[in-house]
Amino acid sequence: MTEIVVTVAAPVDAVWNALRDKEKIRHWHGWEYAGPEGGLEEEIDQIYFTETSETGTTLTLGNGDEFVVEPVEGGSRITLTRAPIGANPDWDAYYDDVTEGWITFLHQLRFAIEHHPGEPRRTLFYSGTGPVNPITELGIPADELDLPDGRAKALAFYTSEHQAGVTVDAWGNGLLVLSHIPPGETKPEGATMAVLSLYGDVDREQVDAAWRAWWAERYPEPQEMYA
Repeated sequence: MTEIVVTVAAPVDAVWNALRDKEKIRHWHGWEYAGPEGGLEEEIDQIYFTETSETGTTLTLGNGDEFVVEPVEGGSRITLTRAPIGANPDWDAYYDDVTEGWITFLHQLRFAIEHHPGEPRRTLFYSGTGPVNPITELGIPADELDLPDGRAKALAFYTSEHQAGVTVDAWGNGLLVLSHIPPGETKPEGATMAVLSLYGDVDREQVDAAWRAWWAERYPEPQEMYA
């Protein structure tokens, strides 16, 4: 059984609302994109509102993943229990990838509630393969970072086995999430991604241009870039 636990400095009602209000979900789930089969809106509908069930502040998704939101000292705790491997054979090959995605998204939820309650964001997303670890390349953790779009003050927000999240003051107190799984037996080419959450009047196009150039130098065959 795989569990992901995140504590949010906010009451249960606020956290539960962030899980059940479609507009609030946009503030933290995934990143903006559009594709031939739809985009973020359709993804939110599919995951959070198709074949789901609710009991109190427990939400069970159609694939069997279960969220429980409960009060703890200083706020609320979200516990996501992944459905066991085999519950959805079509997704078994992506089980670890989905788990990594949930780690990212739940910390993005925490960030949205604690730092930008009710405020929309704009996002940029990049992914690729290879041995280069962007976390070490950018010198994380550090109080100041030389990011592709310029020097910025930063604060560590979370770390996990493969991920690091830091706040970025130059992005309207935004959030940078980086993930790196080096090439190995389970992922021969490795997997690397970045999610940038921007707020306020930050020049998104300028940030994107700088990051695309930086990314292309290190990941010559990027899988996806969403802007």
